[in-house]
Amino acid sequence: MDLRNRTLRASGFHSPERGTIDVLEDVLIDIDGNGRIAAVHRTGDPGYDVICREHDASGRLVTLPAGSYLLPGFVDLHVHAPQYPQLGNALDVPLEVWLQTYTFPLEARYRDLAFARRAYGLLVDDLLSNGTTTALYFATVHQEATRLLVDLCLEKGQRALVGKVAMDNVDECPDYYRDASPDAALDGTRALIDYIRSHPENAESRVLPVVTPRFIPSCTDATLEGLGAIAGECDCHVQTHCSESDWAHGYVLARYGLTDTEMLDRFGLLRRRTVLAHGNFLTADDLEMIRVRQSAIAHCPLSNAYFANAVFPLRAALEKGLHVGLGTDISGGPSASMLENCRGAILVSRMLQTGVDPRLEADARSTFGPAQINFRDAFHIATAGGGIALDLPVGQFTPGYKFDAIVIDTDADGGTVRLWDDLDHAENILQKIVYTASSANIAAVWIDGEQRSGSGI
Repeated sequence: MDLRNRTLRASGFHSPERGTIDVLEDVLIDIDGNGRIAAVHRTGDPGYDVICREHDASGRLVTLPAGSYLLPGFVDLHVHAPQYPQLGNALDVPLEVWLQTYTFPLEARYRDLAFARRAYGLLVDDLLSNGTTTALYFATVHQEATRLLVDLCLEKGQRALVGKVAMDNVDECPDYYRDASPDAALDGTRALIDYIRSHPENAESRVLPVVTPRFIPSCTDATLEGLGAIAGECDCHVQTHCSESDWAHGYVLARYGLTDTEMLDRFGLLRRRTVLAHGNFLTADDLEMIRVRQSAIAHCPLSNAYFANAVFPLRAALEKGLHVGLGTDISGGPSASMLENCRGAILVSRMLQTGVDPRLEADARSTFGPAQINFRDAFHIATAGGGIALDLPVGQFTPGYKFDAIVIDTDADGGTVRLWDDLDHAENILQKIVYTASSANIAAVWIDGEQRSGSGI
């Protein structure tokens, strides 16, 4: 159902600020003709009853059924779109082996547009059905396939940021899959920016371009310098990997004698609207530089468990005031579900705080200090935190923000949420949704007020 120029009556939850849940009880959300939230009326507000009666009489009022709850759409800050066909495979080797043996050969196949269309089409559909309304995508080096991903996102209505991957370092990239030169990497980046911004179906800028150096090991200095200049000239988002694993972090230290963060800053790539994936080995100085530059971190708890060799200190980053969102890191992370990644973020934070070696006494086992987060933090970074990281008006139900939202039907056939009338109230319902909901519980998905997935309400 299209909700533009309508009013939705619903109960639900959002988390505009870290650590708090705003419980929305029977609110009225006015959605304008452009899919933005015009107003939010709460029970007890002056005029609430009049608005409800008038909009009901005019046919503008849409009411969620009992047992359904409204959440902001999920914002996935790290998706390798071409890796979707290997989701769940090749998770038993180190990162550098995984790239060279499995991932680069797969990504090279995207010169075949038929293959690209099938893979990208399935990915966008599956992310939408999982409630991901905004996705930050790495594509491949291929111009045509990357443009196809843009076209599919526009066709299917997903809010997306898409980057042609830049990778030209002959020492780290295979002959069959890389940019031929720094000029090729830079020209391809500019061409995609122009394609997205001039696209006739993108007048609302639902899809945005992203300057995308894969990571420092895959790029020459000339390419990194040129990409920094393009980001400044075009005022684009930037995405890359940063201090992900022992190998990746150590590579940059060996090459420059400085950390990823320091070098990205020197290349002009550390900016507001830069998203750094992983960050497991960031130093205290790195974290401070990221905070000062107002860049963001994409926390990828599931993929970190397989490839990073460490746990990102999410709580410390949040308490320091950094912008942090959540990422699935398809296919380094084996799930396209942001709910599963919420659970993963909570789980690894507890392990970081308590330690994992049973041979040690409890006091000696825990060496990191306070690190545990709860469902409130996980929900925040999966929604509003991602919107803040991208500097986009998404992830919360606030006037002026885009109406990107999902409905969780706790009574859905095949669903996995079990509520008890005498036990579950207010934010405890959200806690159960975060911990137990599955895609079967996602009844509807809206982007800009237009329904893009689900059977309806």
